[in-house]
Amino acid sequence: MGQAPHDLARRLADQAEGVCRHYLSSGHREGRYWLVGDVRNTPGRSMYVRLKESPKGLAGKWTDGATGEHGDLLDVIRESRGLIDFKDVADEARMFLSMPPPEPEPREQQRQSPAPHGSPEAARRLVRISQPICGTLVQAYLRERGIADLRGTGNLHYHPRCYYRPDEHSPSETWPAMIAAVTDHDGKITGAHRTWLDPRRHDKAPIDTPRRAMGDLLGNAVRFGICGEVMAAGEGIETVLSLRQVLPDMPMMAALSAAHLAAIQFPDPLRRLYIVRDNDPAGDGARDRLVERANAAGIESIVISPELGDFNEDLRALGIDALRTEARLKVAPQDIDRFMVQVA
Repeated sequence: MGQAPHDLARRLADQAEGVCRHYLSSGHREGRYWLVGDVRNTPGRSMYVRLKESPKGLAGKWTDGATGEHGDLLDVIRESRGLIDFKDVADEARMFLSMPPPEPEPREQQRQSPAPHGSPEAARRLVRISQPICGTLVQAYLRERGIADLRGTGNLHYHPRCYYRPDEHSPSETWPAMIAAVTDHDGKITGAHRTWLDPRRHDKAPIDTPRRAMGDLLGNAVRFGICGEVMAAGEGIETVLSLRQVLPDMPMMAALSAAHLAAIQFPDPLRRLYIVRDNDPAGDGARDRLVERANAAGIESIVISPELGDFNEDLRALGIDALRTEARLKVAPQDIDRFMVQVA
């Protein structure tokens, strides 16, 4: 059987300096640390790898001070060699450690075949290999957009090197990305939404289509909070998260487009739906269709419209106090008491 990840990581940590000299050859040792530009072996000093265990931490652990990325020496091997599957990372680690190849696994435990491109399974695998957003570029990106309260954002993840291909004739690139899990009412991941990011500007990456979705999206959404009798639904992730800055306890979902917003599925407990529209013709159409569907299902619908193009524009241009005032005027009084942050 193959080695467990923690066992390989421990063996690599025992030879931390040798691993760094081999895979991070652009760096150098300085005291108890190996300094290099980043985990992809770029020259510089932003990233430091602990070479010996100490009260401050374990050998082999590394942190990139510029991006907030962190990990162990298996991550160093994966990123410096551009590997994706753990089997390939483990094979490379065993080769470095001069370990014999693993015994063949039983047929039922052998590695899964590649998932079809853009499929729900490919989306689930992408989410699984991503990491929480705390302390990452995703958190910095959202803060730059005025979104600091991240309660209930467990469906958002960070991937430091997410593949991006401009078109079928162009080579793939890698950029950091915010990965949002698209789920159904039962919490099953049906798709994923990627927002590629520029680590220098804490903004979307300078590429043609910095946002793309994959998997089964129709009727599903990126969900924040657990739905009950009251819920809000909007198009974009940043739009919905902006409204959650003043209504942090209200369950919300981002459908990712006007067409998908118009087609969201209503959870069984839902009795009142806030429609968080964008201020454009597509938003008008989604609003009208969703109001019609909600009325037919016996669900009260309340439309919340931004002053500018969307609620993230309102938050950034007008400020959180103005957004709070907007919400007070448009949200039912009983929901203000229940969901809104009370400011002294």
